[in-house]
Amino acid sequence: MLKQAIGRVREAVPGVALCGLVTAAATALEAIESALLGRAWIESLVLAILLGTALRTVHRIDPRFDPGIRVGAKLLLEIAVVLLGASVSAGALLENGAGLIGGIVAVVALAIVLSYAIGRGFGLPRKMALLIACGNSICGNSAIAAVAPVIDADGQEVAAAIAFTAVLGVVVVLALPLLDARLSFSPMQFGVFAGLTVYAVPQVLAAAGAVSVSSVHIGTLVKLVRVLMLGPVVLVLSLLGRGDGRRRPSLSHMVPWFIAGFLLLLAMRSLGAIPQAAMAPTHATANFLTIMSMAALGLGVDARAVMHAGGQVAAVVVLSLLGLAGISYALIKLLGIA
Repeated sequence: MLKQAIGRVREAVPGVALCGLVTAAATALEAIESALLGRAWIESLVLAILLGTALRTVHRIDPRFDPGIRVGAKLLLEIAVVLLGASVSAGALLENGAGLIGGIVAVVALAIVLSYAIGRGFGLPRKMALLIACGNSICGNSAIAAVAPVIDADGQEVAAAIAFTAVLGVVVVLALPLLDARLSFSPMQFGVFAGLTVYAVPQVLAAAGAVSVSSVHIGTLVKLVRVLMLGPVVLVLSLLGRGDGRRRPSLSHMVPWFIAGFLLLLAMRSLGAIPQAAMAPTHATANFLTIMSMAALGLGVDARAVMHAGGQVAAVVVLSLLGLAGISYALIKLLGIA
């Protein structure tokens, strides 16, 4: 048994090392972006999957790298999801009003249903439609990455969903400040709108920062509530996917270990059981492992196969985002946010 475990570790080393090299290259490119442009418009997470995909597409990768690439795409990603739980505190969110929090939960739920319906209406496979729906409605690339292992999505589906979502995420950051002037949002309203529609927390800061500090604060809060929805959504998908109607699955099969770990760390953070000094290292580790997993996903994908379904995916992502924006605007008006 021990020899088998050691053998599997040895098999994984070359592929994991290759993922690490792609991650280092993506991180370096992000730093170069920041130095030249003042801001990293394409995050290292996206660069990692693009670099990995490019490498797989233009160069035949030796099969000995495949075991480690699979470890990177699954196990490292699951560990990263667990660590994300330590970055969110439920207590800080509850202090800001049950009405807004309940509205955010409703927006996420409605957006997932709408986006999934759009995806299926355009003929996308069920798993691809789910990936786009969750990414669009919760937190973009991170949600897609977290949902993928639960629904057993393959690398090509994940890469396609992330590629188009990532591109549109950058467009949203650039367009939102312009949209603010047309809709005459107050700083509070714009912050809520940005938090509900922008995919990643850094992107919320970039979009809301162009308006006001108060927009940044409320936008970050709203975004964190959306991130909190990741655990329950993945748990529900796990429950729906595991039951086969013939026998009752065990708890370990119904609740993936990494979702249980995510919720445990979230509870510990909310109760103050995690030292403040551990926050930054934990967040950095989760971010690094997520980037490595994206590199692994890219290394397992041939871009020619991904682009085959590009038109459909792009249309679904755009329409899903427009639907999310409409629902978010309706929430702002319904709650009378001024």
